[in-house]
Amino acid sequence: MEKQNKLAIIPLGGLGEIGKNMTVIRYEDDIIILDSGLAFPEDDMLGIDLVIPDISYLLENQDKIRAVVITHGHEDHIGSLSYLLKQIDVPVYGTRLALGLAECRLKENGVANYKLVPVNPGDQISFGTIQVGFIRVCHSIPDAVGMYFKTPVGTIVHTGDFKIDYTPVDGKAMDIHKFAELGDEGVLVLMSDSTNAERPGFTKSERQVGIALDEAFHNAKGRILLATFASNVLRVQQAITSACKYGRKVAIIGRSMINVVNIATELGYLTVPEGVIIDIDEIKNYPGNQILILSTGSQGEPMSALTRMAMNDHRKIEISPSDTVIISATPIPGNEKSVSKTIDALLRLGAEVIHERSAGIHVSGHASQEELKLMLTLVRPQYFIPVHGEYRMLISHGKIAQELGVAKENIFIGSNGQVFEFSKEAGVVSGKLSGKVTSGKVFVDGLGVGDVGNIVMRDRSKLSQDGVLIVVITIDKASGSVVAGPDLVSRGFVYVRESGHLMVEAKQKVKQVLANCEANKVTEWAAIKGSVRDALSKFVYEKTRRSPMILPIIMEV
Repeated sequence: MEKQNKLAIIPLGGLGEIGKNMTVIRYEDDIIILDSGLAFPEDDMLGIDLVIPDISYLLENQDKIRAVVITHGHEDHIGSLSYLLKQIDVPVYGTRLALGLAECRLKENGVANYKLVPVNPGDQISFGTIQVGFIRVCHSIPDAVGMYFKTPVGTIVHTGDFKIDYTPVDGKAMDIHKFAELGDEGVLVLMSDSTNAERPGFTKSERQVGIALDEAFHNAKGRILLATFASNVLRVQQAITSACKYGRKVAIIGRSMINVVNIATELGYLTVPEGVIIDIDEIKNYPGNQILILSTGSQGEPMSALTRMAMNDHRKIEISPSDTVIISATPIPGNEKSVSKTIDALLRLGAEVIHERSAGIHVSGHASQEELKLMLTLVRPQYFIPVHGEYRMLISHGKIAQELGVAKENIFIGSNGQVFEFSKEAGVVSGKLSGKVTSGKVFVDGLGVGDVGNIVMRDRSKLSQDGVLIVVITIDKASGSVVAGPDLVSRGFVYVRESGHLMVEAKQKVKQVLANCEANKVTEWAAIKGSVRDALSKFVYEKTRRSPMILPIIMEV
């Protein structure tokens, strides 16, 4: 990017996908990073724990980075901070809850040096040539903010994740007036949350969930187990309020739920009367109708507390027919099957299960079409970039903007790595798509970050589909003749005891190849391995229509 008076917006994650949100705002030599999130692995990402954005562009330009600014405390917005801060020393600005949750993650991941700077909605901070302002919005976690970036070229407004909730549980309504004020001053670019861009109407208030929960608590005869997102502090608050109303003690299980409740209580986002929360081991001292258990596992995660309970595999809690289980969340795309299996297992154990499809015990944290229209009407941007959504959501949001009068050529539907460039000449600003920077997915597997790439993933996929066939051959170093083997070991391909005839034929095939190599004086290990692999692959496919990974191992004596 040339230096002269140009403003660039570069998404490194979060476009055409849900998760790993990260956007670069750059004017000349000043870079601000907006969010640093992660995504959870898809079904075909075998063995992968997390997916984070490729930050090659940031590493190349780290001397220009002034700050990281965080919209809110969800993992898809703060989850990759640990990996970023291990490589780039930069201060992080965010609201207190977002920073509290981020700090918990930084400590877990062994990040020693970091600088977290708390901000409040309404604050404005200058970073070189860019002024950043924080605007209160409503979302499914408290203390969420949208942001504006005032630059010499023009103002960028980013909504963050938002919905317009006129009756928020904590009484902290979205600052609609600030968005309108910015619109009056003139906004160059609006970047707006597209998650629910395909959903007509308005998103219901979180307060509606409180009403549904209260009714469920009123009707429950035995214990109540509530599974929800740990980060949904306002929903946890409503559950605790209803528990107090009906004389129930609250026990908490699941590491993330315990962490969030502790942090939110410490920072004053959760109000819990003295003596209401008890240790999980104490629940046996109370009758079932005096117990609420708050749990993780609303997404059917295999190792979560609720899933282990459903499978009768939890050390402390056994589901009984008098229990009412409330799953207060919508399955994230891809998790539907896991959630269904968990619900089925709970029903088989006799519990009553209340979940999103059968009762109003969940609402989205994202704006639906009518709220997106209101945002566009308030801000009245010259250019519009839909963000935070899969490609079809971005397209849908773009059509909404067009209906509201944004010129079609000023609506940019982009992808990760795309540079949106804006320049000002003679007082007139023009915008265009201007090339790409390095972006993509970096896989986190255990302690390894980025060491698992496409080749390893391809091998894992092959192993998972057809298994592996290992051929062990021992060759005399001096003469080059075979002194032992070939021995065949099958894992995930066929059960050797029931496939003796196939294995005998396969051995004969390998012996023929080795004899040919010896006759032709082929002594290179790579050539011998290649010949064995090719012949065995062809033979096995002809006999079984399977393609296991063939792994020849040569030992020299």
